Amino acid sequence: MARPNATARLLVRNPLAMAGLALIAIFLLCAVFGPVLAPQDPARIDLPSRLQGPSAQHLFGTDELGRDICSRILYGARISMMVGVSVVAGSLGIGMVVGSLAGYVGGRLDRLLNVIVMNAFMSFPGILLAIAFVAFLGPGLWNLILALVIGGWVGYARLVRAQVLAAREREYVEAARALGASDWRILMRHILPNIMQPVIVQAAIGMAGAILAEGTMSFLGLGVPPPVPSWGAMLNDGRSHLFDAPHVILFPAAAVMLAVLAFNFVGDALRDLLDPRSRIEAGL
Repeated sequence: MARPNATARLLVRNPLAMAGLALIAIFLLCAVFGPVLAPQDPARIDLPSRLQGPSAQHLFGTDELGRDICSRILYGARISMMVGVSVVAGSLGIGMVVGSLAGYVGGRLDRLLNVIVMNAFMSFPGILLAIAFVAFLGPGLWNLILALVIGGWVGYARLVRAQVLAAREREYVEAARALGASDWRILMRHILPNIMQPVIVQAAIGMAGAILAEGTMSFLGLGVPPPVPSWGAMLNDGRSHLFDAPHVILFPAAAVMLAVLAFNFVGDALRDLLDPRSRIEAGL
């Protein structure tokens, strides 16, 4: 693991990582303090003020129902961050369990989990599987999260399996096994702590994918039902006004783009930070 001073130097040398951290902090503040920061009620309909451009009263303008876009984006950040964190946590949890068992136990269990179960899930595109799941159960926040977890855990499981397969043959694992350590202790104390670096990087990049998937599902009408604000639903509502009121599309699209870029920037920075070869090349 990189030392604190090395971490600080690497962040200073990587302005994209600093920008990503700043954007993530802003989105988290918007998600936590959205009701306080929002200038108006995001569900308040004001038809005489519909499709107004940005102004002092409405910083980002209004949508086709006269609702304040700035307030809706602030509230939508809560949905995007909640979905991102929940999907990554759920996918990572399932992937760690399945990948660890497949990689450490091996044999028939590995063939069952890897060849049959994982390949079966990977034969379907994740977003298509999520669409089918939500279409069956109906739209809703937790149905959306569960659908994205079902479609996203396989990538983490394959990564963990590969890392466990490599780590279980290391000398420190053989030494622990020779000293009589149980399989559970070897896996939890010696293998998993030493394979977390690529998993953390994958989780950071997975946050970007989860936010983008939530926007896609909401755009298709399979996300959080109205009147709860969602960035994807805002894009869907405003697509018919792309030419006469482009601000209805531009600001929610910018929010999605910045959130995805922020987590991708941080994921790339974590990869450089946790890779010893990158630190050596950077003189850290």
